[in-house]
Amino acid sequence: MPILMSAAAALLIMTMSAFAADPVGSYTVKGTNPGNKGSYSGKVTVTKTGETYSVIWIVGSTKYVGTGIGNKDFIAVSYKSEEGTGLALYGADGGNWAGVWTYSGGRQVGAEMWSRN
Repeated sequence: MPILMSAAAALLIMTMSAFAADPVGSYTVKGTNPGNKGSYSGKVTVTKTGETYSVIWIVGSTKYVGTGIGNKDFIAVSYKSEEGTGLALYGADGGNWAGVWTYSGGRQVGAEMWSRN
């Protein structure tokens, strides 16, 4: 029994380390638009692409495609959609990510939270 408990604890620690290792994964996203002009929710998927990350959001019927750089502590993402381009910056929050974003040429920021699925 002690061996089984030790193995379970080791697996839990390795799993938590994997979550903290980088932003790769699938998330539920919730956010507010710049200037507090409405809120939104959707899904975001982050995959490793060499030294960068591919970040794809689906919010309503809109798809946003981004390229990110970062590590286990932060990720900065440049993104585009049919409506335009922008920039986002997130910090690790346990297994989740919290950040701010703006449209290209924007003067205000929105907030966004990625909650791991």
